[in-house]
Amino acid sequence: MSFLRLFINLFQFNRTNWKAVLLCLFAASVFWVFNALNKEYTSNIKFPVHFEYDEEKASPLEELPDQVLLNVTGNGWQLFSQAVGYKLPVLTIPLEKPLEVKKIVGSTLPPLLADQLGKLHINFVLTDTLYLQLDQKDKHKLKLFVDLKAISYEKGYGRISPIVILPDSILLQGPKSLLHKLPDSLMVALPEKKVSSNYREKLAITIPGFEMIDRNPAQAEVIFEVDEVIQVEMKSRIEIRNLQKGRHAETQDSLQISMQVPKSREEDFKNVMPTLTLDLKKIKRGQHILKPRVEGIPPYASVVKLDSIVVKVE
Repeated sequence: MSFLRLFINLFQFNRTNWKAVLLCLFAASVFWVFNALNKEYTSNIKFPVHFEYDEEKASPLEELPDQVLLNVTGNGWQLFSQAVGYKLPVLTIPLEKPLEVKKIVGSTLPPLLADQLGKLHINFVLTDTLYLQLDQKDKHKLKLFVDLKAISYEKGYGRISPIVILPDSILLQGPKSLLHKLPDSLMVALPEKKVSSNYREKLAITIPGFEMIDRNPAQAEVIFEVDEVIQVEMKSRIEIRNLQKGRHAETQDSLQISMQVPKSREEDFKNVMPTLTLDLKKIKRGQHILKPRVEGIPPYASVVKLDSIVVKVE
């Protein structure tokens, strides 16, 4: 009976008793954990990998593998810290001939990685194969241009200056096979926007589908002036150029042209006489529909409407 009473008293609600019990349980748990972690275990762990090669001569066509799964044996403390990602070593895989290596079989990795894992022992590699795609590194310089299709203007406003893009070119570095697929110039896309004041914005230079190409710079600044504008209608004479010797060209002598000019420069523009030119250097005999080129207009003016004309070459 005395033993039963002692047991009942122990588990009665007594703060002193419960604190002692909890402390005992905590101490026992800590002792068990420390004892268990001092033993050796086997575990599967994903290690980050880095490929070492001459980056001045080779460039990846796609993202290289960034991890490898290994079955390793080691002290419980070591395995626990590696499993939770604490101070996980980055394993280096050297590539002496990166342009020739297309894949690395997992079973060939232990000799390369063994010395990089400290006291951990590699039993086998669970990653079957690491696939690589590297190409000869090259450089290209492309001109930048701006597409204004996404830009609209508040009623009565418009662009009154040329478009300035800073810088006007970009240096690209990356796989040679990708660079050779690009055109000679690269468009900087403007976001959709309605404006009524001067435009100045830094924009990222993106190349969809070519993420492995480095861009320098990665941004460009687009600048142009916006102000109140009016539309001016005028008739301009047509000038024929580069007509081949012995040939004759017939067309109208003038054409209506619609120009957009800043409202503040309306008086100045009255003294401007634009010329419409037709370059017939490569035009063969016969009847052709051509659009003249506008010359002699100030930077603040732009063409709103200009029709094509019929030209007969004999």
